[in-house]
Amino acid sequence: MFAMCKAVLAVSVAVATVVGAGGGAGAASPGVVAPEAVKSGAVAPETVVPEAVAPGMVAPEADVAHHGYASLAGDRLEVLVLSRNHGPSGLEDATVRIGLSVPPSAVGQKLPQGCVRVGDREVLCTTGPLPADGSLHETRLYLRTAGTPSEVTVSVATAWNGGATDRDPSNDQHQVLVPATGDAYAF
Repeated sequence: MFAMCKAVLAVSVAVATVVGAGGGAGAASPGVVAPEAVKSGAVAPETVVPEAVAPGMVAPEADVAHHGYASLAGDRLEVLVLSRNHGPSGLEDATVRIGLSVPPSAVGQKLPQGCVRVGDREVLCTTGPLPADGSLHETRLYLRTAGTPSEVTVSVATAWNGGATDRDPSNDQHQVLVPATGDAYAF
């Protein structure tokens, strides 16, 4: 009962935030996910949050980049995502979306703190603060796949960056084919 009340409260706060923003010029595009929703566990892939900038104000500029590797051996999948902000403005938080072509096993999966599973093939993780030209934030997932696939495609992208503009979104969207060799495949 307590968990359900907590989830309802988190969704209510998200809805109040969207309605309070007026849903007009300051509203974000569909598919944007705020880190608060990830932390509370009440996130849905279609969650919409307002931009972090009021109408008429200039949005801060940040360049979030994700790099890392993925490795598959048998039914064990490891994904390491290193997130960094190349500036010029710092970010209080960002959310990275990790998609898989094969669903993880539903049994015994433990995600790191700040990560939540959405749907059967996606995980959202908060990065925490990303200062301009600051240190890397590491997100590491250890998952077991349903069955033993011969390969998995892993996609990584920024799901939310605090409403900042990003003039180079190509460095925060990657897709890598990971054969079941046990080797690390970089993105």
